[in-house]
Amino acid sequence: MGELETEERTTRTEVASYLRELADQLDSGGDVRLELGGTAVRVQPSDPITFKLEGESDWSEGDTEAKQSIELELVWRR
Repeated sequence: MGELETEERTTRTEVASYLRELADQLDSGGDVRLELGGTAVRVQPSDPITFKLEGESDWSEGDTEAKQSIELELVWRR
């Protein structure tokens, strides 16, 4: 397998497209290829999968806007 931890600034539309492709790969039942910023890794999800979803809005003192985030995590055992 391998490890992938990267980030890239992109548009909402591009993220939605990436997530749709990821969903299609998961639904196919085969390996899943993750690629971002020129780095790639292949994983082999299996059932059952634990799905963790986290969303937050973080205001720090003096900020004029909040830093907001959504985190998705899928965990399985092989």
